[in-house]
Amino acid sequence: MAQSLSHSVSQSLLKDKNILIGVTASIAIYKTCELVRLFVKAGANVRVVMSEDAKRFVTPLTFEALTSQKVLDEKSEDWSSDYNHIAIGKWADLFIIAPATANTINKLSNGIADNLLTQIALAYPRIKLLAPSANTNMIANPLTQASLKMLKLCNYEVIKTQTKELACKDVGDGAMAEPMSIFDVAVSKLLEDEYWKNRKVVVSSGGTIEKIDDVRYISNFSSGKMGVALASSLYYKGADVCLIKTANVNEPIPNGIHVITVQNTNEMFEYIKKSISVAKKGILTKNTIMDDSRQELIQKKPYFFSVAAVSDYIPKYPQHGKMKKNEIGDNWNLELKENIDILSSINKDGIYTIGFKAEMDKDNAKQNAKNMLQNKNLDGVCLNILQNSNSFGTQTNTIDLILEDNQFSFSGDKLDISFEIIDRLKNEFHD
Repeated sequence: MAQSLSHSVSQSLLKDKNILIGVTASIAIYKTCELVRLFVKAGANVRVVMSEDAKRFVTPLTFEALTSQKVLDEKSEDWSSDYNHIAIGKWADLFIIAPATANTINKLSNGIADNLLTQIALAYPRIKLLAPSANTNMIANPLTQASLKMLKLCNYEVIKTQTKELACKDVGDGAMAEPMSIFDVAVSKLLEDEYWKNRKVVVSSGGTIEKIDDVRYISNFSSGKMGVALASSLYYKGADVCLIKTANVNEPIPNGIHVITVQNTNEMFEYIKKSISVAKKGILTKNTIMDDSRQELIQKKPYFFSVAAVSDYIPKYPQHGKMKKNEIGDNWNLELKENIDILSSINKDGIYTIGFKAEMDKDNAKQNAKNMLQNKNLDGVCLNILQNSNSFGTQTNTIDLILEDNQFSFSGDKLDISFEIIDRLKNEFHD
């Protein structure tokens, strides 16, 4: 499963986006404070609507301090401005209810609008995100489960709860999702792009680990940050992303990304081939409305981004166990053999293939990238000119995107330039 730890958030990620967060009476409300902070940090305009009972857990002043906006509640509803249950929905690009109690869930599924928050939900016409929080028995109750199923058919997306020790000391399902997980889903709804939506994408990331013996290996300084940033930007745009990463990549990854962890080149090669084969089959979606089931095959040309730093040479005779120093002697002549070239070996028919190339030779770097583009039959090459080993693991990057008839340069935060790269590819390879 992908990680849900906090990761770097670009300050311009959600610029000019309006987010309304509904808060109901659950102890998980403390997580909503962190969620609000994430949205504000990402540049969004955030407003909060509170149920009256929610104020028993956190005061409106807390959210007003975090958002620099007054909280909307029963007492502050104002029909001379947009602080009312109709106009606020027109203002909001996305409505999130987090935490959503079992009581609120069951009200919403039955169209009950007996407070300001449920009135907004009933009037809001676009997709709504629901992050439940309740005791295990309340979540598992057949009535609540039926309500959740109904809401999924009525323009709600339910963010899965967690299994852990709850506030009541019971251990079970019902804890609200972590703020970063809710944030990731929200961003994917706000930034969804029709070009990338439901398009299958495979991304490789990290430096391969080539075994010498059971305790030693050959690898490189690649951190995997660029590959994870690229996979994240694609997920946020609506793509169906499979990230094949090496075990030494420790970057937090949105939960909506399918992650495969590998060690060496052979494992990576096998999973890349399998993932590309699956990607070429398209996406089969199933829409169920009451008793009517329909399936639709969405066929968009997939992409493969080869961001991983694959070893050029690997040990010729990897050993079992640990080789003893006294058996090796004063000098160790480690015999290596040339490694397989993944980019040259995969079948590129029916898929856009973008390679990544790291160079230190500034004078010849671009020509080497152009040669790579031609020799490996690629659709594009992202060139990264390194200064030294300190260039690895940084939060920023400089990339030259080299295509057959054009070149583009990007510099800045890795997530920001990932968005720029995929936006440029959309413009160049519109299909």
